Amino acid sequence: MARLVVVSNRVPVPKVRGASAGGLAVALKDIMIPGSVWFGWSGRISERTADAPTQVEGRGVNYVTIDLSAEDHRKFYLGFSNGTLWPLFHFRLGLVHFRREDYRAYVDVNQAYANALAGILEPDDLVWVHDFHLIPLARLLRKKGIKNRIGFFLHTPFVPPTVISALPVARDILLDMLHYDVTGFQTQEHAHDFVECTTRILGAQVAGEMIRFRGETTRILVCPIGIDAESLLREAKRAERSPENVRMRESLGEKALAIGVDRLDYSKGLPERFEGFSRLLARHPEHHRKISFLQIAPVSRQEVIEYKSLRLELDRLAGHLNGHYSQFDWVPLRYSTRATRREVLAGFYRIAKIGIVTPLRDGMNLVAKEYVAAQDEADPGVLVLSCLAGAAEELTEALLVNPYDPDEIADALHIALLMPRDERKARHTALREKVRRTTAAAYCDRFLMALRSPSEASAA
Repeated sequence: MARLVVVSNRVPVPKVRGASAGGLAVALKDIMIPGSVWFGWSGRISERTADAPTQVEGRGVNYVTIDLSAEDHRKFYLGFSNGTLWPLFHFRLGLVHFRREDYRAYVDVNQAYANALAGILEPDDLVWVHDFHLIPLARLLRKKGIKNRIGFFLHTPFVPPTVISALPVARDILLDMLHYDVTGFQTQEHAHDFVECTTRILGAQVAGEMIRFRGETTRILVCPIGIDAESLLREAKRAERSPENVRMRESLGEKALAIGVDRLDYSKGLPERFEGFSRLLARHPEHHRKISFLQIAPVSRQEVIEYKSLRLELDRLAGHLNGHYSQFDWVPLRYSTRATRREVLAGFYRIAKIGIVTPLRDGMNLVAKEYVAAQDEADPGVLVLSCLAGAAEELTEALLVNPYDPDEIADALHIALLMPRDERKARHTALREKVRRTTAAAYCDRFLMALRSPSEASAA
């Protein structure tokens, strides 16, 4: 049986004290069986970027990592990956910072990955590469003579030709994505935009799901990522009796809880969300002292200036909102930048009457699916969802809003607070079935079926 080799920027090494499973680790847990390999960056900064990897085994899975130098971390990770590609793929051209030396470091680090990975690959291994940090990896592996089936999945949105054309190395990025046997996207829109870029900018030929260019063929796959909805529901039910959940209920009293959970990132639409909540309170004083909005936004990428500025802006907005509307026994906005354990979040999702998921752009957004999965079917809450999140392509029964319009967010919150139980149950039933159908296991199975062989891919 072919061995699966997963490649990602960070590796969730299980023996690191205090390490927690990220979204990708949770999504892939069922396919990381004994004998599988997970390869990528260790998270450590060393004197130099090393081709020689370190190996750690956990529950039969081999975790293989390399260290990065401080300069490569700055140029590859903070520079080109998060300073150029991240804002570009989220349609934020004004935040794109492109420097040739960062792009060279990006390719060089991918070369180090290719050098280290080539030394451990076996001829029949399936290689599954994840996300924008590692776009050139297949090309660099092919140059080293690696003939394995290699797939790539982009977890972020993709952009149309008019946006990617602003990137000086757009052709290189597109060409690199065509070196994979299978290139996957979260939504039909993202896949369509990629196909448009390859045909208009490169002159590639398209036949159904296949893109042909310079004698090579790449299958384009739409494969939305999901969650283990049943496991999340069990976790949410257990959490109802947890000390944190008891304290939350006691603090709420009779007030409805609205919850937002996002990494502190400019793509998540947090200032607009805060403003939308403020406008709800301004226009509908009948909701005063009847709702409490909990926003959890763990800090990330603190080295990036845009993230520091965002945190200052959110501090200011939260202070202004609470200063204006708070009463001696009611603070409308509870805002925390501390990380919260997954099992605690599951309990909070379950008791929340409104889930607020309003990113300005998102590849998918699993918080939306987690909120739906955690709900009490007898008395479910309402999901307010950005129409620009990938999840909106599936979760059409949510209250869809334009995340750039605080008034529209305020209107949706008002509707959610007043929505009759029968309507909430009807919407939730439809959402729940979709979340249970498009699971993490289904995502993995679909992608790997396409990757295993050309014949199986054609039949998928």
